[in-house]
Amino acid sequence: MSARVSGKKTFSTRLIQLFSLSITFGVLYGVTRLTPELESHLGTVAAVGFLLLAGTLMSELLETIGLPHLSGYLLAGIIGGPHVLHLVDHRTVEELSPVNTLALSLIALAGGAELRVSTLRSVARGLAWATLLQSTMVLVCVAGVFMVVAPYLPFARHLALKPQLGVALLWGVLAVSRSPSACMGILSQTRAKGPVATFSLAFIMLSDVVVVILLALMMMLARPLISASGGISIEDFSILGHEILSSIAVGVTLGLGLAIYLRLVGRQLLLVLLAIGFGMSDTFTYIGVDSLLAFLAAGFVVTNLSDQGPKLLHSIEQTGSVVFVVFFATAGAHLDIPLLEQLWPVAVALCASRALFTVVAGRISSRVAEDAPILRRWGWSSLVSQAGLALGLSVVIERAFPSFGAGFRSLAIAAVAINEMIGPILFKFALDRAGETDRHAPEVRPSLVPDVDPSSGM
Repeated sequence: MSARVSGKKTFSTRLIQLFSLSITFGVLYGVTRLTPELESHLGTVAAVGFLLLAGTLMSELLETIGLPHLSGYLLAGIIGGPHVLHLVDHRTVEELSPVNTLALSLIALAGGAELRVSTLRSVARGLAWATLLQSTMVLVCVAGVFMVVAPYLPFARHLALKPQLGVALLWGVLAVSRSPSACMGILSQTRAKGPVATFSLAFIMLSDVVVVILLALMMMLARPLISASGGISIEDFSILGHEILSSIAVGVTLGLGLAIYLRLVGRQLLLVLLAIGFGMSDTFTYIGVDSLLAFLAAGFVVTNLSDQGPKLLHSIEQTGSVVFVVFFATAGAHLDIPLLEQLWPVAVALCASRALFTVVAGRISSRVAEDAPILRRWGWSSLVSQAGLALGLSVVIERAFPSFGAGFRSLAIAAVAINEMIGPILFKFALDRAGETDRHAPEVRPSLVPDVDPSSGM
């Protein structure tokens, strides 16, 4: 199992990194402008190399001002993406979607493997109250803010009061969604261990299940408000229950299979994880199983029903260190900057209100649950980030309500872009202040989460 000692880079090292980053952007920019036809020939492989190198160097430079590596990966993708320097075009970004699939599967597996029963018991009371208040208070309050700003939204300003209320409830569900990938990315870099890190990981993984249930419930309530011909259908709950149970059942089966393989064979784990990440994700989608929930259950089974959890986590670390850099850099390239410029006033208002109510709900739930003082202060910090899950929910809503779905999804993209850039910074700041990171504890620590720090060599 690898270990790492945190240390400061010298000034000359930072200068070399800055020079290398400038050369990376400058050379590729010049090549694509002088010979535009070369861009299409380089394609996906060149894009992966560029995002990996630029993301690595950018993250190292931003580390000097205390920003998380994840912010560097995102910023490198934004600058090199289709909306700024156009070093990576839209087609290439879409072709990198298999990398996203692999990264999300590894993140879910690692997240499940980090959730030990003993850990969940220690934070069960806090989790219960946080889940209740974050899922109700934030949803209702942000939906109220949406009603206030609806006159400034092209897709909502002409709706009557009842349809606006239906759309607001759907936006409230979006506000409840969190980002497992951002949480795991920050925990990977910082090696954080402590109450805030433990609570954040447990809550965010649990919230994936909760938000899926909330979406089905709010869509059932919103349908008669938005459409006079719509009605409440109990069948939606039946379908939802079947999907959740089948996802857990498939995940448990996969987890048992992984545990047996790790114990009896234990070799070629890189190929096994690649096969699981690429092949099974598509299979799960085809048979109607939620892949994140299934992989989460699989990791949980490996850790709690066998002694193979550390081996699984170490294998994910070795496999994912490069994958996660490309994943977050690609997420940055996906951000629609022109759209953000168009919708930023309303998006900022909605994001600010979501962050405010998240903090308030977190403080109240921690006080009611009698959490430790450090959780009362910083337990909310990981809940601001949003990423793929929120965008996935917006796609579901767009398909279910085509009359306003396109505008709704555009606003969701703008809001996620803001939360994706600000949330990881807040979480790392909180972990530093809570004294749970290597910044405050420079001794050697074992690596138990996937390492997204490319400087480690893999």
